[in-house]
Amino acid sequence: MRKFVMAAIGGTLAGIIATTQVAGPLLAQEGRKSSNVYEQLDLFGDIFERIRAQYVEEVDEGELIEAAINGMLTSLDPHSSYLSPDDAADMRVQTRGEFGGLGIEVTQEEGFVKVVSPIDGTPAAAAGIESGDFITHVDGESVLGLNLDEAVELMRGPVGSEIIITIVREGEAEPFDVSIIRDTITLTAVRSRVQGDSVVLRIATFNDQTMPNLESSLAKEIETAGGIDKVNGIVLDLRNNPGGLLTQAIRVSDAFLEKGEIVSTRGRQPEDGERYNATPGDLTGGKPIVVLINGGSASASEIVAGALQDHRRAIVVGTKSFGKGSVQTVMPLRGDGAMRLTTARYYTPSGRSIQALGVSPDIVVEQPRRDPNAEEDEDETTRRSRSEADLRGRLDNDSLTEDEVRQIEEDRAKAEAAAELREEDYQLAYAIDILKGLTALAPPAE
Repeated sequence: MRKFVMAAIGGTLAGIIATTQVAGPLLAQEGRKSSNVYEQLDLFGDIFERIRAQYVEEVDEGELIEAAINGMLTSLDPHSSYLSPDDAADMRVQTRGEFGGLGIEVTQEEGFVKVVSPIDGTPAAAAGIESGDFITHVDGESVLGLNLDEAVELMRGPVGSEIIITIVREGEAEPFDVSIIRDTITLTAVRSRVQGDSVVLRIATFNDQTMPNLESSLAKEIETAGGIDKVNGIVLDLRNNPGGLLTQAIRVSDAFLEKGEIVSTRGRQPEDGERYNATPGDLTGGKPIVVLINGGSASASEIVAGALQDHRRAIVVGTKSFGKGSVQTVMPLRGDGAMRLTTARYYTPSGRSIQALGVSPDIVVEQPRRDPNAEEDEDETTRRSRSEADLRGRLDNDSLTEDEVRQIEEDRAKAEAAAELREEDYQLAYAIDILKGLTALAPPAE
């Protein structure tokens, strides 16, 4: 027994000695790291003083420090940045839904400004700016070498003033210039309409107004359709939606889910992770949903599309989304500025990260580009083939009542309207056709 106790004590002592021997180098390593950090900070101070004293022109010290802070943040990833007091105020206004500008959401890629998406009803959308366009020059000045905030600053200006941006677009042989008149951008978060028997909800952005707009728009369109029983499904159009507030994306997803996880976020530390779950209640009563996405659908849009797709609550149609799977936290700083810092990645209910991959649609449907040089056939008779009904002296159909004939004609009119929609918006028409097919296959109500 004494030997056992002694052996145990010996083992404990050996463990203490071993721990001391390992901890020593670790502590020394940490000390060297701290020393290196202080040396680098001293280097920064030395460079700052030399610039202030010896640069060819007098510099604004505040601007110099802000530039250094912004450089530190933008070196991390394209979405982290410093917000000056003016920029922070602008951002707060944007989340409320009204601001001045062109109406485009941008990021930076290969040194140039890349359009994530134009915003519905804005000067940029009216000028034909498309998701995926690269902006290389602003009023003849190259944006190469500028950080994203500097490039955006070039595009700002008084409402009513003109700006010329140079665009490089895939499929176009040469860059081309686009003239845009700056305007006050008033974001309508949700637009809605009834298309045939379907309700179309177009969500343009995720700001403070998104969920209230969604609820009121859906209720209005259901009433217009004559009640939820008259609606065959919902099209949730998230195309060219650049994202916005995480809280609104969660609320929109929750509006169509009864239970289950919506999204989770994971930060640097395990304890920083968050998990958001749906609460009971589906605004549509379980009606089929088709979600439309494209390369301009980013961030919050991808959270909604991913959640509904993983829960098999919706069929996702369109093309691969943008692939922004990170969360930015805006932290107020002294002097009314702010820091936008990437603090987490988000994951869909199945545990997948869409960072740089995007949400893949269940059914890939490209939006055909219109050919402006295509000749339109103006002869109406060539568009509609002749039928028995056009023949003089034809026999009448004696198997249908007048009401049945009227119903057939109404259905035919809807089908023709759907065909016209394919010319205007092929992806939306495809989504509505899916809802028609799901309705046709649904078992009859008891």
